[in-house]
Amino acid sequence: MSRREQAMNNFKKGYNCSQSLVLAFSDILPIDTEVLSKMASSFGGGMGRLREVCGSVSGMFMIAGILYGYDGPQTGEVKANHYARIQELAHKFEEEHGSIICREMLGLDVKHDIPIPEARTEEYYKKRPCAEIIGDAAEILEKYIKENPIK
Repeated sequence: MSRREQAMNNFKKGYNCSQSLVLAFSDILPIDTEVLSKMASSFGGGMGRLREVCGSVSGMFMIAGILYGYDGPQTGEVKANHYARIQELAHKFEEEHGSIICREMLGLDVKHDIPIPEARTEEYYKKRPCAEIIGDAAEILEKYIKENPIK
């Protein structure tokens, strides 16, 4: 199964958008899946249903940090190189979806949504393109990793 399919299936199982993405890459990460899932749990619904940065985008950034990030108080080139990587991933996502902001992609008027998630029914999946968006994020990240081997 492709990472795209894994990420989409995770979402259809009930994981939030960020968890769905990060768990699709768990096999290449040095982190227990329970910890990884908890780490990503706050970022669903555009960060706790605030409808800000899409959870799948936040998930891409988390994975990029684990695989390529720095772990100290660096400044200068080390930090700039990593931030350039994050901006590149964001740009690739924006090219496909026009935004990295949850509410903009979903056409929502609310800036901060109620904290209670909607039930995952067939109707929910029909009106929400989230599974496809998550799948696209997984493809973008997978391609990036293939083109930028981890050192």
